[in-house]
Amino acid sequence: MTQFALSALAATRALRALFEPTPLQRNDFLSKRHGAEIWLKREDLTPVRSYKLRGAFTAMRKLREHDPEARHFVCASAGNHAQGMAFACRHFGVKGTIFMPVTTPQQKIDKTRTFGGDAVEIVLTGDYFDQTLAASKAYCTDVQAHFLAPFDDADVIEGQASVGVEILDQLGRAPDLVVLPVGGGGLAAGVTGYLRATAPGTDFRFVEPAGGASLTAAIAAGEPVTLKQVNSFVDGAAVARIGALPFAALDWVVPEQILRAPEDRICVTMLEMLNVEGIVLEPAGALAVDALPELGPEIRGKTVVCVTSGGNFDFERLPEVKERAQRFSGLKKYFILRMPQRPGALKEFLQMLGPDDDIARFEYLKKSARNFGSVLIGIETKQAGAFAALTDQLDAAGFTYRDITDDEALAEFLI
Repeated sequence: MTQFALSALAATRALRALFEPTPLQRNDFLSKRHGAEIWLKREDLTPVRSYKLRGAFTAMRKLREHDPEARHFVCASAGNHAQGMAFACRHFGVKGTIFMPVTTPQQKIDKTRTFGGDAVEIVLTGDYFDQTLAASKAYCTDVQAHFLAPFDDADVIEGQASVGVEILDQLGRAPDLVVLPVGGGGLAAGVTGYLRATAPGTDFRFVEPAGGASLTAAIAAGEPVTLKQVNSFVDGAAVARIGALPFAALDWVVPEQILRAPEDRICVTMLEMLNVEGIVLEPAGALAVDALPELGPEIRGKTVVCVTSGGNFDFERLPEVKERAQRFSGLKKYFILRMPQRPGALKEFLQMLGPDDDIARFEYLKKSARNFGSVLIGIETKQAGAFAALTDQLDAAGFTYRDITDDEALAEFLI
């Protein structure tokens, strides 16, 4: 057994002072759908509803073992890492200063404060995370505190490896495949580092949000690179640059092992897991499950473990998730319709709608000419094929329209 694997075992034992192993659950719904044994490693059920507590606790514990006088820790985070560090600070009775962007939702601020109690101070600064990170590091240097990195740290990676230790112990055998979400890479580096040493027959797939594929870019370049643009919807994994240490531990990965999940498709998975299974997942927490359909026949008859990495979902985002899911599934579309300004025109249009079609938005944008007006209309339906029938009728009746559902620029301003 490698030294890393031995360290991962020690980290796992130490974590029992905080919480019992998170459940490894066979999911009948997914298993039947994919013709495989699908198991979910429920990291959404840690005390802070994400695996981040493992790395934060391990790094803090090891640093305090090396330096018992270490009593002040600093981090920059708008989410799960902040909550994990806050929990660890309260456990060890040390001070934590957590820097968050001023745009951080109040719900995340309140949860971090709840986990840390009097042990933590929250500093809101910077409109963007890079500004927040710079401020936190400058402060850390000024007060000579210890900076706790979210993923680019050997002890953090060691702590995340405890997920792999628990998977092997709970399953009682090596899984055929483990599907891991990837953001900064700490979880993927830790779990694969342990399982490659103890279960060499296990294969891996890595899932990134399509708008934040930092591992894909790094593998292509042979080194970590900074993405020019990142879609922040999958906030738990929307990282512009994979960590240097995680990438060094993942340099054996080949492009065929990496899957990229469209943000809107992730919303479909989130809603399905909520409505069918009663499992609340944040966007990053749904990545591994979302990738299963892409694996197709290769997983039939196999034992597959998906790590559901987090469940810190703000239900105020549910309308947005539902909207994105409907649009991705073809169940909701938006049109700009050129409506004739004559009696009966609106009635004529409404009669084209089917029994399962519902108008979700209707707004006159302007009267574009004496005889015509532009209308923004949103339509929901139960069968995606219904829109083909509707547009056929619009064409036959001579209506002029434009489908703007996937037009990001127009949708940003109008929808």
